[in-house]
Amino acid sequence: MSSEKTEAIILRVVPFSESSVVLTMLTRDFGKISALAKGAYRPKSAFEGAIDLGCHCRVVFIKKSSDALDLLTEAKLERRFRAANKSLQRLYVGYYILELLRELTESDEPHPDLFELALWTLRKIDSADLNPGDLLDLVATFELQALKHLGHAPSMDVCATCGKTVGEMPSVPFGMISGGVLCLACRPISRQVVMLSKQTRDAMRQRINGPPGLPAVNQTQKSQRNGELRGVLRRYMSHHVGHELKMPRLIDGIGGG
Repeated sequence: MSSEKTEAIILRVVPFSESSVVLTMLTRDFGKISALAKGAYRPKSAFEGAIDLGCHCRVVFIKKSSDALDLLTEAKLERRFRAANKSLQRLYVGYYILELLRELTESDEPHPDLFELALWTLRKIDSADLNPGDLLDLVATFELQALKHLGHAPSMDVCATCGKTVGEMPSVPFGMISGGVLCLACRPISRQVVMLSKQTRDAMRQRINGPPGLPAVNQTQKSQRNGELRGVLRRYMSHHVGHELKMPRLIDGIGGG
């Protein structure tokens, strides 16, 4: 079996033995993989402190042909995730990004654009001058663009049930199960429906269709919007993965809204 080389983000670290760990990684070229890192905790190991949560590293691994774990043979650190040095809020947001990457992706399915989005987001959390409202904007951008890269972005302009265009209104129905906005005819036959304000609908559109970034919005508007947006996206992401996610309850109070 030949060795494979790629870039990776460390999503999970689980002890396997006294000195070894099992890693879940999102890789640029091979998607999500799980690999055994033998002797990871031994002095002078081949992993150079590169396998902590959120680390961006270059790895060499042996791909197993069966259901057995892949074998990690080398990891070289490119960038360490240091959000804990900034604030607990940033650390929670970073861990939520890692949780989403684990839950949203299937093993061995590469998504290079999602990998780049994850790298950009983790760097932004780590290094940018962000206030609490900016952090929540960053979370919403990642959630919606990650769904877009995976082909599951919610429909914001046409009815998710019948495909009819849903025009601009002060508020529109949004179906958690249907996967987007609903026309008035489909609203009564849909379950798990919430109402979206025009402001929140516009914010979701902007994050799905635009490049990653933080839009120029005053803090009052941001606080009002983030309250509704977080509520909708928390429910939508949990529905999409099929269970309640762990980290949102720790980050939902960040913006005070």
